[in-house]
Amino acid sequence: MSYAVTIAKEFNVREDYVANIIALLDEGNTIPFIARYRKEQHGTMDDQTIRQIADKLEYLRNLDARREEVRNLIEGQGNLTEEISAALDKATTLAEIDDIYRPFRPKRKTRASVAKEKGLEPLAIAILEAQNTSADPVELAAAYIDEEKGVADTDAALQGAMDIIAENVSDNAEVRKRVRNLTRLYGFISSVGSKEEDSVYSNYYEYTEPVSKIAGHRVLALNRGEKEEFLKVSINVDPARSLNTIRNLYVQGTSACAQVVQTACEDAYSRLIYPSIEREIRSDLTEAAAEDAIKLFGVNLRQLLMAPPVKGKIAIGLDPGYRTGCKLAVVDATGKVLDTAVIYPTHGEGQELRSAQTLKEKILRWGVEIIAIGNGTASKETEMFCAKVLREIKQKVAYMVVSEAGASVYSASKLAAEEMPDFDLTLRSAVSIARRLQDPLAELVKIEPKAIGVGQYQHDMPQKRLEAALDGVVEDCVNNVGADLNTASPALLSHISGLSSTVCKNIVAYREENGSFKSRAELKKVPKLGAKAFEQCAGFLRVPDSKNLLDNTGVHPESYKAAEELLKYFGVKDVAKDGASLAEKANAEGLVDLAEKLGIGVPTLQDILRELSKPGRDPRDELPPPLLREDVLDMKDLKEGMTLQGTVRNVIDFGAFIDIGVHQDGLVHVSQISDKFIRHPSEALKVGDVVTVKVLGVDLGKKRISLTMKGIK
Repeated sequence: MSYAVTIAKEFNVREDYVANIIALLDEGNTIPFIARYRKEQHGTMDDQTIRQIADKLEYLRNLDARREEVRNLIEGQGNLTEEISAALDKATTLAEIDDIYRPFRPKRKTRASVAKEKGLEPLAIAILEAQNTSADPVELAAAYIDEEKGVADTDAALQGAMDIIAENVSDNAEVRKRVRNLTRLYGFISSVGSKEEDSVYSNYYEYTEPVSKIAGHRVLALNRGEKEEFLKVSINVDPARSLNTIRNLYVQGTSACAQVVQTACEDAYSRLIYPSIEREIRSDLTEAAAEDAIKLFGVNLRQLLMAPPVKGKIAIGLDPGYRTGCKLAVVDATGKVLDTAVIYPTHGEGQELRSAQTLKEKILRWGVEIIAIGNGTASKETEMFCAKVLREIKQKVAYMVVSEAGASVYSASKLAAEEMPDFDLTLRSAVSIARRLQDPLAELVKIEPKAIGVGQYQHDMPQKRLEAALDGVVEDCVNNVGADLNTASPALLSHISGLSSTVCKNIVAYREENGSFKSRAELKKVPKLGAKAFEQCAGFLRVPDSKNLLDNTGVHPESYKAAEELLKYFGVKDVAKDGASLAEKANAEGLVDLAEKLGIGVPTLQDILRELSKPGRDPRDELPPPLLREDVLDMKDLKEGMTLQGTVRNVIDFGAFIDIGVHQDGLVHVSQISDKFIRHPSEALKVGDVVTVKVLGVDLGKKRISLTMKGIK
């Protein structure tokens, strides 16, 4: 079966679309380019679906590579039969292929291999074949006593024969498949506390749940508790079902030889098969849980990166701190640093007054309209100090607490040193915090995705897979928004479709040497930016000051002719004035006929119409603006039943954390998110959503706030 057929069935999409995607990927096209500019070839699938198809394609190719590797290894041993070859062809998972290879895999010294060295394999075969006879296994074993080989008596001979039978049973792919399935169906994962002290894992000190039902986040919690030596975790199952299955395959009758085989089967299960299956199932549970966590991390990261920017406003970034003070940076609307300072609002009344005066002076001098406060150490005190200052000035200024996750990593990076060589690490953090509010995407791409902190158990994930998945999310977001060719940082450019790090540096170097790019076409003059790279990147780079208005849109240069003919067809000369009416005229004309006249597909025509309706559009502008505050609450001010507005900071498997302006985020459990039943919080909420919540309870001692969204009109 071809890859296209297999993937099309799994994703329930047309086979020819999948075949086209595979061909486009193999030709070296990037996923953002395929998603945006080859819609006719895949039926307008989004970038996330195409990325999933690409991942599945890679898995299937790796599976086939392993299949052929195993086939060659077995053939090299002279053991390949038509039956084994057919079994390999039917295998649909790596586990099945490894089960087939198990009997042929070179083994370290085992009880069975030792018994074979003593010449006991013929005895094992004889016992298996004599099950339906009255043969006495002890008499059969007597012929194999050989003190020189270490077989002192019939008991030793029988034990060696049983060891060989047990290993043969353990190596049987069908046995393993059945035991694996039964354990998954009927097994329970259990944990007990290994320490008496209280801990975050106390809920798991006596815990049991069916393997088939356990949620991914609980698997990860059990794993971490075990790693930190607070828990002992195991999978328990009644062995009767599995033993019956093994007996049905190996044991024949009730003869003395059959009893020996049965004993060997029981040994195979308890000593060889079950411990291996337990490890395998726990590994599978962990892998599935990690994959779900990575997907959730990706969803949260996407929402954070695509948060609406606060454009055109001069901002102050405050990086709070106790001992070393609160670092302050003023940046203009483009993110350029205008001023810096260090204030000490938590160092007594005198320092608080001087800090307030400094903050007021900076606000008034630079015309600051927004303040971004990092959410780390001393954030609460800084927020209260800031709110107090804002009440004392006439100028309207709002603030927002922003996540400073990864800011310290960025501040110490080579990139930050190159961008801000004149500032120390702490002031760079304040600049980054301000820019995060102005343009989250442009700033957060400078930080390693897993350091941004919008997931769960990210440090427990397979790091290569996590990095690949999150890099894909960043790539999709950057290309969805596009980048200004004349202002984009190398960090932002590095995520643009088709651009290598070398080409990004060459773009910046060209810009510095020759001044601003005047058009997209000028990109072709950049060293090492060839025709393929231009094709992949051009549509995602904007040149706002170009004489050709299309250079500031998502219209690809390959479609300029069609776009120009479209404008000419409807007599539109001023796109800024009349572009919005184009879609209405095109629909009246009929999109299918119009697309045919222009020599393009309907999806491409629709994209051109969308871009011309609002040149230079930013898809983030269509989202609700972030919630800016002008005053602050204290946790002790919260009362049960109080209704507040908040911002979703993180969505996890069991709920969502909401910033309600009291420094400590509140938790809305999944059961409290909607009046309708939902399986997962992400069905109703995403990072950055502004929501109305009601206080269910406040635990000041444990600093916990319980919230609900149910029953709120």
